[in-house]
Amino acid sequence: MNCRRIRAVFVKELHHIVRDRLSLALALAIPVMMLLLFGYALSLDVERIPTLVYDQDGTPASRALVRQFQGSRYFEIRGFATDYAAIERDIDRSRILTGIVIPRGFGGDIAAGKGTSVQLLMDGSDSNTSGIAKGYAESIVRSFAAQISRGDRPRSPAQAAPAVDAQIRVWYNSSLRSKNYVVPGLIAVILMTMAGQLTSLTIAREWEMGTMEQLLSTPLRPSELVAGKMFAYFIVGLADAIIVLVIGVGVFSVPFRGSALLLAVSTCMFLCVVLFWGIFISSATRSQIQAFQLGMLTTFLPGFLLSGFMFSIDTMPAPLQALSRIVPARYFVVILKGLFLKGAGFGVIGNQILFLFVFAAVVFGLAIRKLKRQKVV
Repeated sequence: MNCRRIRAVFVKELHHIVRDRLSLALALAIPVMMLLLFGYALSLDVERIPTLVYDQDGTPASRALVRQFQGSRYFEIRGFATDYAAIERDIDRSRILTGIVIPRGFGGDIAAGKGTSVQLLMDGSDSNTSGIAKGYAESIVRSFAAQISRGDRPRSPAQAAPAVDAQIRVWYNSSLRSKNYVVPGLIAVILMTMAGQLTSLTIAREWEMGTMEQLLSTPLRPSELVAGKMFAYFIVGLADAIIVLVIGVGVFSVPFRGSALLLAVSTCMFLCVVLFWGIFISSATRSQIQAFQLGMLTTFLPGFLLSGFMFSIDTMPAPLQALSRIVPARYFVVILKGLFLKGAGFGVIGNQILFLFVFAAVVFGLAIRKLKRQKVV
């Protein structure tokens, strides 16, 4: 490859980017908007679950159990029902998610040392939140039962001390903030989407403007054309990456514990992969509309669904797990979470970076091959 010809393509494409100020502004603003919107909207924290209590017993024991729920940050007691119909009505109208029913004889059974039960009614239309709420409610009831079995006066769940005390220590995300989990994955998905869209239109635009035939008739090699265009959009992609990384740390307070050098290297490698992929898509189509649609289909959807950003890859069917191995965002998500939350070094994330390097080389070769065929034709 000739460096002078690559530089000429780079300067030409850079001039086009700078002249189209609206597109440049959107390319820099859209990642910010996406990160802020998804970052604030996507929250996996389940707190202050709207709850209605139906206390059929009305004894000190039942009221003590209700105080356990009132003292928990996970439940918000919205009121007390007088029958099952009130709970059913509020669940149907989505006013509450959980109903707690304490049966008659609850306090008497406890005083007599007999077994008793508490009924939990859940709105299963939101299965994820209901499952989490069920676990919280069961934990509070078990804590209450442990106090009763020792003959202690009921206390708050934080003060309960069962006979076997489980000492829990959470590594890497001790506060269990969902933002610390969501934002690094969002950065990977946003960069994959934006970088892919930046270059997916570049060659298709040349075909529509009628300038592609002129480029193919020059001594310019396909490899030089691909490299020159990629370097021009790499600057824009790098600016996007810096912006979203700064927002992730500064606005969402996601801790960064890893190496800044590894972050820079892996981000640059990931941008190369996706930019080359966009050029390959653009070279395979001669319409900007088709290139845009194909670019969105092959960047945003795989990045969002198959990267492990929101959905665990281990729980997916085997064919989808195999398909996720060719999604570069999957490896970049692992890199970002390792660097941000775990402070991982090259020994941990080196394989992920190596895959991105191999993927970039393969996609670069595919784009060159596609342009060579068009030049021959």
